[in-house]
Amino acid sequence: MIEVSRLNGTPFFLNCELIRSVEATPDTVISLLSGEKLMVKETVDEVIRRVMDYRKRIHQEPPARA
Repeated sequence: MIEVSRLNGTPFFLNCELIRSVEATPDTVISLLSGEKLMVKETVDEVIRRVMDYRKRIHQEPPARA
């Protein structure tokens, strides 16, 4: 899940596994696999960065136990 903000500033969490595409129109529009479209305050680059950070976190090895 990544945190993004609606255009009115209200934050919400989005399951980024459901993202089909992200585009600037000029507002950032996230299209989901379901066909739903969400407009958010973050830039396209910021949404992509958050998705990449999320994917890095879930694919990294857990810390070694001492």
